[in-house]
Amino acid sequence: MEHEITLVVNGAARRVRVPARRLLSDCLRHDLGLTGTHVGCEHGVCGCCTVLLEGRPVRSCLTFAVTVDGAEITTVEGLAGSDGRLSAVQRAFAECHGLQCGFCTPGFLCTVTALLADNPVPTDDEVIEGISGNLCRCTGYQNIVKAVHRAAELRAEEA
Repeated sequence: MEHEITLVVNGAARRVRVPARRLLSDCLRHDLGLTGTHVGCEHGVCGCCTVLLEGRPVRSCLTFAVTVDGAEITTVEGLAGSDGRLSAVQRAFAECHGLQCGFCTPGFLCTVTALLADNPVPTDDEVIEGISGNLCRCTGYQNIVKAVHRAAELRAEEA
Protein backbone atom coordinates (compact mmCIF):
# COMPACT_ATOMS: atom_id res chain seq x y z
CA MET A 1 0.00 0.00 0.00
CA GLU A 2 1.31 3.44 -0.89
CA HIS A 3 0.75 6.69 0.99
CA GLU A 4 0.62 10.13 -0.53
CA ILE A 5 2.68 12.54 1.51
CA THR A 6 3.84 16.12 1.21
CA LEU A 7 7.37 17.11 2.14
CA VAL A 8 8.58 20.68 2.13
CA VAL A 9 12.05 20.05 0.74
CA ASN A 10 14.47 22.95 0.44
CA GLY A 11 11.55 25.36 0.62
CA ALA A 12 9.34 23.70 -2.01
CA ALA A 13 6.31 21.52 -1.26
CA ARG A 14 6.70 18.14 -2.94
CA ARG A 15 3.94 15.50 -3.12
CA VAL A 16 5.05 11.93 -3.48
CA ARG A 17 3.53 8.46 -3.20
CA VAL A 18 5.61 6.10 -1.10
CA PRO A 19 5.27 2.66 0.46
CA ALA A 20 4.94 2.76 4.25
CA ARG A 21 8.48 1.45 4.72
CA ARG A 22 10.23 3.82 2.28
CA LEU A 23 13.17 5.44 4.01
CA LEU A 24 13.47 9.19 3.82
CA SER A 25 16.92 8.79 2.24
CA ASP A 26 15.44 6.64 -0.53
CA CYS A 27 12.51 9.01 -0.99
CA LEU A 28 14.86 11.98 -1.36
CA ARG A 29 17.26 10.21 -3.70
CA HIS A 30 14.98 8.01 -5.81
CA ASP A 31 11.55 9.61 -5.68
CA LEU A 32 12.61 13.28 -5.63
CA GLY A 33 15.95 13.03 -7.46
CA LEU A 34 17.94 14.78 -4.72
CA THR A 35 21.06 12.64 -4.82
CA GLY A 36 23.18 14.92 -2.65
CA THR A 37 22.04 12.97 0.40
CA HIS A 38 24.40 10.01 0.50
CA VAL A 39 23.74 6.61 1.99
CA GLY A 40 26.71 4.93 3.61
CA CYS A 41 26.18 2.36 6.33
CA GLU A 42 22.35 2.24 6.26
CA HIS A 43 22.45 1.79 10.05
CA GLY A 44 22.63 5.42 11.21
CA VAL A 45 26.27 5.16 12.24
CA CYS A 46 28.21 7.09 9.58
CA GLY A 47 26.10 10.27 9.28
CA CYS A 48 26.41 10.50 5.48
CA CYS A 49 22.63 10.61 5.13
CA THR A 50 22.12 13.46 7.60
CA VAL A 51 19.54 16.05 6.57
CA LEU A 52 17.83 18.79 8.54
CA LEU A 53 14.30 18.02 9.70
CA GLU A 54 12.67 21.21 10.99
CA GLY A 55 16.23 22.51 11.41
CA ARG A 56 17.48 19.53 13.44
CA PRO A 57 19.93 16.95 12.04
CA VAL A 58 18.44 13.50 11.52
CA ARG A 59 19.60 10.29 9.91
CA SER A 60 17.45 9.95 6.81
CA CYS A 61 18.38 6.26 6.53
CA LEU A 62 16.60 5.61 9.84
CA THR A 63 13.52 7.74 9.18
CA PHE A 64 10.44 6.50 7.35
CA ALA A 65 9.25 9.10 4.85
CA VAL A 66 5.61 8.72 5.95
CA THR A 67 6.53 9.80 9.48
CA VAL A 68 7.63 13.23 8.28
CA ASP A 69 4.58 14.06 6.17
CA GLY A 70 4.22 17.84 6.11
CA ALA A 71 7.65 18.47 7.59
CA GLU A 72 10.31 20.95 6.47
CA ILE A 73 13.42 19.13 5.23
CA THR A 74 16.68 20.71 4.14
CA THR A 75 19.12 18.64 2.16
CA VAL A 76 22.62 19.63 1.10
CA GLU A 77 21.10 20.99 -2.12
CA GLY A 78 19.12 23.47 -0.03
CA LEU A 79 22.00 24.91 2.01
CA ALA A 80 23.05 27.44 -0.63
CA GLY A 81 21.14 30.69 -0.94
CA SER A 82 18.34 31.13 -3.45
CA ASP A 83 20.82 33.08 -5.57
CA GLY A 84 23.10 30.02 -5.70
CA ARG A 85 25.71 31.50 -3.37
CA LEU A 86 27.19 28.82 -1.14
CA SER A 87 26.40 29.02 2.56
CA ALA A 88 29.10 30.05 5.02
CA VAL A 89 29.50 26.41 6.03
CA GLN A 90 29.93 25.28 2.42
CA ARG A 91 32.44 28.06 1.71
CA ALA A 92 34.41 27.30 4.88
CA PHE A 93 34.66 23.59 4.05
CA ALA A 94 36.05 24.46 0.62
CA GLU A 95 38.38 27.16 1.96
CA CYS A 96 39.79 25.00 4.78
CA HIS A 97 40.00 21.77 2.77
CA GLY A 98 37.48 20.13 5.08
CA LEU A 99 36.63 17.56 2.44
CA GLN A 100 38.51 15.11 0.29
CA CYS A 101 36.55 12.41 -1.50
CA GLY A 102 33.32 14.23 -0.62
CA PHE A 103 31.18 11.23 0.26
CA CYS A 104 30.66 12.27 3.88
CA THR A 105 30.51 15.99 3.10
CA PRO A 106 26.71 16.42 2.69
CA GLY A 107 26.12 14.92 6.13
CA PHE A 108 28.83 17.06 7.70
CA LEU A 109 27.48 20.22 6.05
CA CYS A 110 23.97 19.61 7.40
CA THR A 111 25.27 18.67 10.86
CA VAL A 112 27.52 21.73 11.08
CA THR A 113 24.74 24.02 9.85
CA ALA A 114 22.56 22.87 12.76
CA LEU A 115 25.49 23.01 15.21
CA LEU A 116 26.25 26.64 14.37
CA ALA A 117 22.57 27.59 14.50
CA ASP A 118 22.51 26.36 18.11
CA ASN A 119 26.02 27.44 19.08
CA PRO A 120 27.39 30.25 16.89
CA VAL A 121 30.87 30.23 18.50
CA PRO A 122 31.68 26.67 19.60
CA THR A 123 34.91 25.69 21.35
CA ASP A 124 37.11 22.94 19.92
CA ASP A 125 35.55 20.46 22.34
CA GLU A 126 32.04 21.53 21.34
CA VAL A 127 32.91 21.17 17.65
CA ILE A 128 34.37 17.70 18.21
CA GLU A 129 31.26 16.69 20.17
CA GLY A 130 28.98 18.27 17.56
CA ILE A 131 30.49 16.35 14.64
CA SER A 132 31.10 13.11 16.55
CA GLY A 133 28.18 11.39 14.84
CA ASN A 134 29.67 11.84 11.37
CA LEU A 135 32.47 9.65 10.09
CA CYS A 136 35.13 10.59 7.54
CA ARG A 137 37.70 8.14 6.25
CA CYS A 138 39.84 10.70 4.39
CA THR A 139 40.49 13.93 6.24
CA GLY A 140 41.63 13.09 9.75
CA TYR A 141 39.11 15.70 11.02
CA GLN A 142 41.62 18.52 11.69
CA ASN A 143 40.51 20.48 8.62
CA ILE A 144 36.87 19.77 9.37
CA VAL A 145 37.28 21.32 12.82
CA LYS A 146 39.07 24.30 11.22
CA ALA A 147 36.22 24.60 8.71
CA VAL A 148 33.63 24.72 11.48
CA HIS A 149 35.47 27.57 13.20
CA ARG A 150 35.89 29.37 9.86
CA ALA A 151 32.19 28.95 9.14
CA ALA A 152 31.41 30.50 12.53
CA GLU A 153 33.60 33.48 11.57
CA LEU A 154 31.94 33.85 8.17
CA ARG A 155 28.46 33.67 9.71
CA ALA A 156 29.40 36.36 12.24
CA GLU A 157 30.75 38.59 9.46
CA GLU A 158 27.50 38.20 7.51
CA ALA A 159 25.24 38.91 10.50
